[in-house]
Amino acid sequence: MEPRMNLFAHEIGARIGKRIFAVSQVIQESPLPKSTQELVQLRASQINGCGFCVDIHTKDAAASGETSARLNLVAAWRHSTVFTEAERAALALTEEGTRIIDGHEGVSDETWAQVRQHYDDDRTIALVSLIAVINATNRLGVILNNRGGAYEPGDLATVAG
Repeated sequence: MEPRMNLFAHEIGARIGKRIFAVSQVIQESPLPKSTQELVQLRASQINGCGFCVDIHTKDAAASGETSARLNLVAAWRHSTVFTEAERAALALTEEGTRIIDGHEGVSDETWAQVRQHYDDDRTIALVSLIAVINATNRLGVILNNRGGAYEPGDLATVAG
């Protein structure tokens, strides 16, 4: 099945896409580690079933030097040894923040405490905002039926810029 619509081919869609990209740039420029940013975006995209975003964040992370072992284990991070305690806290927050509808009451106090143990205010704000933005982006990708597989690292900035 082909994509239903190209967001950037329409004035309103392009304006929305550029603003989402602008928010993403603020997060990218934040002190939240880039590797954590990619792991969080990859995990949320896996949960939401957005092949387009999984493709983007896997390839961008690899192009930035992320190892294949860590990328391959993101979906099973609880049962792996390759993530730091800070990354594990971010991945737990990502899952709880993404799976709100799955019977969770939101983010647990335990997860929040773990996040705050590892991230200062600026990093926490960036992390929470990143989780919100990637979930919105995943939903756009799934609704519009954007498919993964053809992305080349760096292409997103060209499309949205």
